[in-house]
Amino acid sequence: MQSFSAITVLAVSLLLAGPVTETTTNHTPVQKKEKGWTPLFDGKTLNGWHTYGKNTVSATWTVEDGTIYYNPSKRVPGQKGSNDLVTDKEYENFHFKYDWKIGKNGNSGLIFWVQEDSVKYKQTYHTGPEMQVLDNDGHPDGKINKHRAANLYDLIAGKEGVVKPVGEWNTAEIISNKGKLDFILNGETVLSTAYGDDNWKQMIAGSKFKQWPDFGTVFKGRFALQDHGNDVWYRNILIKKL
Repeated sequence: MQSFSAITVLAVSLLLAGPVTETTTNHTPVQKKEKGWTPLFDGKTLNGWHTYGKNTVSATWTVEDGTIYYNPSKRVPGQKGSNDLVTDKEYENFHFKYDWKIGKNGNSGLIFWVQEDSVKYKQTYHTGPEMQVLDNDGHPDGKINKHRAANLYDLIAGKEGVVKPVGEWNTAEIISNKGKLDFILNGETVLSTAYGDDNWKQMIAGSKFKQWPDFGTVFKGRFALQDHGNDVWYRNILIKKL
């Protein structure tokens, strides 16, 4: 009877505790699993990713506590070329979702539609637009219109007052679907625009990207996490094909 009672108490305790959330060994939640979405990061490895123009991942990009972490202390002094981390696969017409957290005074970005030809294009941003990741208060770019967090970098300024303070997690979304582009931050749409039309071409012509003729002209490509030399963390990277 004592054994039966112990088992009964344990079962009741588990029922009262509710569902168990899967965690890593250090109690950091693993990557979200959402119906209809495909994870692009498993929370443990960098499988499915590589450094732009290479077949491997540079030492600066690591997995730490269930996140993709850029560690500036591991950057090779004088290193040339892009050190951005890009997906192995290309995507077109998608809903892309990710969490980001930037270090103090930090700068990074999520670049999309990247065409990987490191001979022709030295950097991911020579072809792909960017959703800015930034410490608005600590980095100089925070004082520049169209360079703030969740802006379509150097092209469109987004809605203000949505980004969370430095060191806190933000959930960002990019929806690219048949000529329409939406940026969402922490559940709020911060900007919407058409792409590929005359207005899109005029925006590029009036930006710093006008020097790269193939920028924003191909709407299928890779995603890139930008190495801007600062601490940054990414997690819960998911995609839904549209």
